[in-house]
Amino acid sequence: MLEALKLTKDFGPLCALSEVDLEIREGEIFGLLGPNGAGKTTFVNIATTFLKPTSGTVRIAGLDVMEDTARVKNLLGVVPQEISLYDMLSGEENLEFFGGLYGLRGGRLKTRVSEVLETLGLAERRKGKISNYSGGMKRRVNIGAGILHEPRMILMDEPTVGVDPQSRHHIFGVIENLRDNGATILYTTHYMEEAERLCDRIAIIDHGKVVACGTKRELVALIGEQSVLEIGFSGDPDPAVLESTLPDARIHDRRILIHTTDPAAALPRVVSGLSGVGVDLTSINVQEPDLEAVFLRLTGHRLRDRGTES
Repeated sequence: MLEALKLTKDFGPLCALSEVDLEIREGEIFGLLGPNGAGKTTFVNIATTFLKPTSGTVRIAGLDVMEDTARVKNLLGVVPQEISLYDMLSGEENLEFFGGLYGLRGGRLKTRVSEVLETLGLAERRKGKISNYSGGMKRRVNIGAGILHEPRMILMDEPTVGVDPQSRHHIFGVIENLRDNGATILYTTHYMEEAERLCDRIAIIDHGKVVACGTKRELVALIGEQSVLEIGFSGDPDPAVLESTLPDARIHDRRILIHTTDPAAALPRVVSGLSGVGVDLTSINVQEPDLEAVFLRLTGHRLRDRGTES
């Protein structure tokens, strides 16, 4: 349904995406998982024709998003990261407005607005102004605006940011229902638990590069049954000394990462080795095999260690 080939986007000296290759199959929820600043929103903006790539291509249902823009837009529903609603209009009026932009008219528009409000659990609040909605309710209407016209592919950019647990659970149900009814969904998130719950396949993206892609089982298999022993330290030791003391370790941002099937057995050896070179330990953590451990191993940092979105 979507194919990206060598997709690259530069903003001056900043490379937001670097030769990204992705393939999203029809009828699946595909997760783009990465920290803020990884390039997720940039990818969505290119796929939705809002942003021109520096190089590379994106095709949706075989159509080039830059050459067949109008036809591509007819296939897409977009749920942006920011709330894009009119505060002084009601939830119903907002959906009627956006449905009209998608070409819905008359009875068909009214039917779809009612169906979507029911699906979102907002039928009883349809007449209320958006300014009086909670953050979670606004998020749900934001999603509704992108699915009114029953698009073949829906691109959701961090659709649950700042919502309460009840609204998040409801949103998950809506997304799974869309998939079960044939929609293809690209879902960007920096929440590990959302990717694990929702996504049929996941691409891990960091610093504009896709570092791994597959099902959760396939991604976890990349590190086998190994856990990650993560040790924080202070001071300014010689990296060469650390590497010679712990040749099986990876050192990144004052943290030592060791992949092992038996963290309890490895820890005394590591502590002894570090004390021998005058390194002070500040923290010890064991990450069991899961997506967080995969991300840590592939990137050298945790998912929420990064800065602002690009």
